[in-house]
Amino acid sequence: MAVPRDVREFIDAYPGIKDDLKATENLGFYSNTVRCRPDQKTIDEIHEQWLGDYRKLEYKHGYIQWLFPIREYGMNAESQPLQPHEIKAMKTDPEIIRRIIRSYELILDFYGMRLISQETGLLGRSLPPRDFVARYNNLVMSPHNYLRISRILKCLSEMGLERLNAGFLLHVLNEQGEFGELSAPRLKDSMDRWWINCLRNSDERSWIGEIIRKVREEDIVFTRADYEKALLSRKQNGTFEYDAGS
Repeated sequence: MAVPRDVREFIDAYPGIKDDLKATENLGFYSNTVRCRPDQKTIDEIHEQWLGDYRKLEYKHGYIQWLFPIREYGMNAESQPLQPHEIKAMKTDPEIIRRIIRSYELILDFYGMRLISQETGLLGRSLPPRDFVARYNNLVMSPHNYLRISRILKCLSEMGLERLNAGFLLHVLNEQGEFGELSAPRLKDSMDRWWINCLRNSDERSWIGEIIRKVREEDIVFTRADYEKALLSRKQNGTFEYDAGS
């Protein structure tokens, strides 16, 4: 499929966009010194107060631009696009990276998932008392979350956490192929056109894209074992050497 324009700009690192050194609100927010607007919460307050508040996470829309800033304008006019100088500062601050991962865990919980390994990006379903079935159903029935996921994956890439993207994509593919979950046509379309392309590493983008094609076109079942082996191979060897379906 043709790569959408916004994703192509992301892959190419937004050529032509200049760094606005006066724009620092994303860095301030993740430093816990600036409150997001319009919700007027610090990042630590959101993490502490919003985890599991699914109604708020579903129907509020301004927070997503703050939790997952990217170098594009969003629907919240009170947020700022992420700046290159902010990326440099945020990527090298362990506390900010910890907060970004915590934001990812918050939104994963909203989607019925949990982060098992920060090193590999391995995901699993939410555990009781969380109801992953209800959360999966909500994700399938709420397509505006598909745009959010594109933003989340772009943000993780910008912050040097692209390994988490592969963990997310291959988890969803496993759920689709082995268990028939998360298989709505619009979700699959978003995955195949947008999400898979939110990887700047061309080799990994190609490998995952080929696995998706096999599942879609050749009835290959991408099992949980395949998923875990692929991520382990990436961690140990730097590549997805495991060939699912062989």
